[in-house]
Amino acid sequence: MAEQGFRRWIIVITVISAAIIELIDTSIVNVALTDMSGNLGVTIEDAAWVITAYAIANVIIIPMTGFLASLFGRRNYYVGSIILFTVASFLCGQATGIWELVFFRFLQGAGGGALLSTSQTILFEAFTLEERPLAAGIFSLGIVIGPTIGPTLGGWIIENYAWPWIFYVNIPIGIVAALLSYTFVKEPAERHKVTAIDWLGISLLAIGVGALQFVLERGESKDWFETPYITVLTAVATITLVGFIWRQLTYKHPIVDLSVVTRSSTLAVAGILTFVLGFGLFSSVFIVPVFAQRLLGYNAMQTGMLMLPGALTSAICLPLVGRFMQKVNIPPQPMIILGFALTALYSFLLSGSTLDTGSADFFWPLVIRGVGMACMSVPLTSLALYGLRGRDLGQASALNNMMRQLGGSFGIAFVNTFLANRLASNHAGLASHVSIYSTATQERLNAMVSGFMAKGSSYATALQQGYAAIEGAVMKQAMLLSYMDTFLLVAIFFVACIPLLLIVRRKKQAAQVSPAPPTEEELEAMAAH
Repeated sequence: MAEQGFRRWIIVITVISAAIIELIDTSIVNVALTDMSGNLGVTIEDAAWVITAYAIANVIIIPMTGFLASLFGRRNYYVGSIILFTVASFLCGQATGIWELVFFRFLQGAGGGALLSTSQTILFEAFTLEERPLAAGIFSLGIVIGPTIGPTLGGWIIENYAWPWIFYVNIPIGIVAALLSYTFVKEPAERHKVTAIDWLGISLLAIGVGALQFVLERGESKDWFETPYITVLTAVATITLVGFIWRQLTYKHPIVDLSVVTRSSTLAVAGILTFVLGFGLFSSVFIVPVFAQRLLGYNAMQTGMLMLPGALTSAICLPLVGRFMQKVNIPPQPMIILGFALTALYSFLLSGSTLDTGSADFFWPLVIRGVGMACMSVPLTSLALYGLRGRDLGQASALNNMMRQLGGSFGIAFVNTFLANRLASNHAGLASHVSIYSTATQERLNAMVSGFMAKGSSYATALQQGYAAIEGAVMKQAMLLSYMDTFLLVAIFFVACIPLLLIVRRKKQAAQVSPAPPTEEELEAMAAH
């Protein structure tokens, strides 16, 4: 039954806060890797395991949240997950070695995995079916804003404090969220009892999703299939995930009830489009800060402030889009198409950037992106979960959130690989036009040599410095062209995905949902009466 009044809004604030801190932690660490590696005496590559461990634990737990909520009781599982996330955050800040920190980040990711899907389920149950679009808009605040403000908050903390504080900021929010959840979140009236635990299914899911996430996180830095263990892990992920799907469709007590896809006429299509949303959301959050820091010379704080207007735009637009969809009986396709088109426009505008691009040039593209993300995320969330109740709602929420997270992982991996390939190609193309026999090159080199000699360098040293400066200029231009190619590719990707919406058929009653079949316990109860 939907909640009303004060209790409803306490639940809203609680679950959104929990979802936001979980998603902030997916990106807040990115700006702190240099400080961590220096403080802990490890390489940047080793420090990157702090990100990888969290992502792997997250994506393993998310699809299992429905099962775990049934096993332990939803409120107990939710409150316990918040406590685990909060305690692990404290332990991360206390870590004195890199692998100790990686272990605690894995625990933090395991706790955080429940905070997305379970928060969404609790939030949707607090609203009536007619109010679901508004609930989707409110929940999408955390989905879009969390990863976006993570670098801003992380940059501010690194500038003013030390890296452990990026974990300590979770503690007060986690304590309050746990207390409010224990007080106000109720156990569902109809709880599906777990009579058997599918240990084989759990093992296949953990191995398959964990291996896939590892490949996506580390593949580009290891030259993908040029590295034998990446090839092996790809094969392991493929075999175990196929085995997991077969197991869940044939086993009597699945941990992930994939049959919910057959009971909802829109969940499968919404899941595919949510994957696309995750691809665009996480890849754009990744590429803009990297471009600003590597080429434009922004520090962590400046980069965070650069992303802020887009985050604020999303914060304003998400509830408005939800309210609009609630008040106006509009099919989801036009809103999603608008969102895809605006996101493509954002990427297309940034594809014309130069080395002189300033923060003002990012403002409107990022604002457009904020509106586009709002127009996509609200109707997609409503479409995925429309009409579902009880355990079906929890299972669908978990599957949909997993698709978003995997879409983000694929997006970042794809963008990283494309950038590296385009950089090599663009550098080769530009370098072919730079020759010691070229008059323009000789004039530029002589001017540089004269400048370095005027500053006290010998001729031989000045000549080496001149060659290095020319190579640096070529590399910088090659990087610029590579980022512009990537922005353009993302724009083309979103335009190309618009035809997918043609397969979303809107019926007179929106989406049709078949009820879940009764469980053995429910059948026994009916027989007893």
